[in-house]
Amino acid sequence: MPDPPIVTRFAPSPTGHLHIGGARSALFCWAFAAGLKNLGLDGRFMIRIEDTDQARSSDESARGILEDLAWLGIEWDDGPELRLGSGRTVGGDSRGVGPYFQARRVATYNAYAEDLIRRGRAYPAFETSEELEARRKAAVAAKRTYRFERPGDLVAGEFPRGRWERAVKGERHVVRFLSPREEVVVPDRVLGDVRIAPGELDDFVIRKADGFPTYHFAVVIDDELMGVTHVMRAQEHLANTPRHVAMQKALARLDTGAPFRTPEYAHMPLIFNMDGTKMSKRDKAKAARKAAKDATTKGATPASLAGACGLEEGPVAGFLAAEHDRLDVAEALARHLKVTLPEIEVWDFRRNGYLPEVITNFIALLGWSSGLKDGQGKDVEKFDMRFLAEHFSIERIGRTNARFDRAKLLAFNADAIKGMEDGAFASRWWSWLGEHEPEAASTVRRAFGDDPPASPRLVMLGRALKPRARTLREALAAARFALVGDDAYDFDQAAVAKHLQGEGGRGLDLVRQVRERLAGLGDGEFTPDQVHAIAEQLAQQSGAGMGAVSQAVRVAVTGAGVSPGIGETLAVLGKASTLARLDRCLRACVV
Repeated sequence: MPDPPIVTRFAPSPTGHLHIGGARSALFCWAFAAGLKNLGLDGRFMIRIEDTDQARSSDESARGILEDLAWLGIEWDDGPELRLGSGRTVGGDSRGVGPYFQARRVATYNAYAEDLIRRGRAYPAFETSEELEARRKAAVAAKRTYRFERPGDLVAGEFPRGRWERAVKGERHVVRFLSPREEVVVPDRVLGDVRIAPGELDDFVIRKADGFPTYHFAVVIDDELMGVTHVMRAQEHLANTPRHVAMQKALARLDTGAPFRTPEYAHMPLIFNMDGTKMSKRDKAKAARKAAKDATTKGATPASLAGACGLEEGPVAGFLAAEHDRLDVAEALARHLKVTLPEIEVWDFRRNGYLPEVITNFIALLGWSSGLKDGQGKDVEKFDMRFLAEHFSIERIGRTNARFDRAKLLAFNADAIKGMEDGAFASRWWSWLGEHEPEAASTVRRAFGDDPPASPRLVMLGRALKPRARTLREALAAARFALVGDDAYDFDQAAVAKHLQGEGGRGLDLVRQVRERLAGLGDGEFTPDQVHAIAEQLAQQSGAGMGAVSQAVRVAVTGAGVSPGIGETLAVLGKASTLARLDRCLRACVV
């Protein structure tokens, strides 16, 4: 009989987008399992959706998380099935341990909760929320740390028959675990043994009054029944793990009677911002709130901000007072105030034009290193998923918190974009536009044909954009000049005054001369090199210099003083559009 597989798992709660820290956890779990496969072992990476919080969980969030993981290239062997764009499916239940949504496993959790009760390791508790709150307030008033006090009628190992009968009759209750009074030891591959002193664990809830299990209970049941052997997660979960270990020692499988196993734990360092604060979804609210408060110092009011954002005044006032961190309010304020919110979730990075292979490379460095050096003796920092799978080990995970260096990530992304082949960039950029900027995608199709990536002009545009774009979104901003009609762009008056009208209209005269020379080129000759040569020749003959010629022409055809190189700019526009734009400038910008 073959040995059972070695199984890692990532178990997100579908209450929103996938946090970048969760993506890092999933990546490490995937890398561990993939590395085992490379060694010929049966390593498996599993996804389980922990959706027992009925008020906050949604199918939409669950699918979004799966799609984000697939976009990153983090594919799972076991778990919910997801059909990719190629038609290939990831996930499935080949081991027969599903379903992989906890809300569909409630009957299993109830069976194990009842078994614990009958063996005197758990009990129904009937205290109301009002009673518990009164006890908490009394503890605070007495300057004591509040802990749930175990009722005096309970004896460990004895069936609490009276309480069970009350529960069966329908009296509202929760189920609490009868926590052990001895020391609990959590063996951890990163941190070493973590010891919890006797009596530190209180009798925590394992099934809520609504009949659904708590996270603590469901995760322990599922890890055992799904064969999870290694649990790799962030250190913020370490406080929960003693509870899980205590339950594992109390539980026995209902099918075989065998005791539950304790997986190998590895609690990974947290991810912090560069200023030392924890990287959190609240960072978006903090950024929007600061911008809004800055606006109030210049005369804005909650009412005026609300009106400008199309919101009610109450939510905006509450947001400014930090009474809530509603994302919809934060995003509306950010749009109005033209503030860029920090990327926190994977979706943010997707939408802003980061490359998935760069994200996985970068987050792999958050708390882990290969220990390898490059030819210059520096740490190897740029690698792909294959490299990560070949070299990943739990022993290389550090203990100290990681810092999320956004400048470094942008530099990684910029380098990756610059290193792409022109055609590959055009194809990737086009796909990104279709997903995140459909209006711009429609404009690109009108400008470059029905199959834009096949257009030599779009490939040429991509070649010009790559050195200037750190993200695909920045590439869109730099490409705006080519995506508007020949008479639809505005002139930056400061640029016009400086580069066209200054010195008695010297720039306009240069535009006229360039226009005459370009008109003599055939359509097949209208290339970046030919255009650049004409501009350079004029610069030498006029004594104006290449900078003056380029800037004058650039303002004439784009309305601004910034664009790719003048040869690429005009060649992308094409001869007809270039001449039309130069003519428009000569009409509109006369001194």
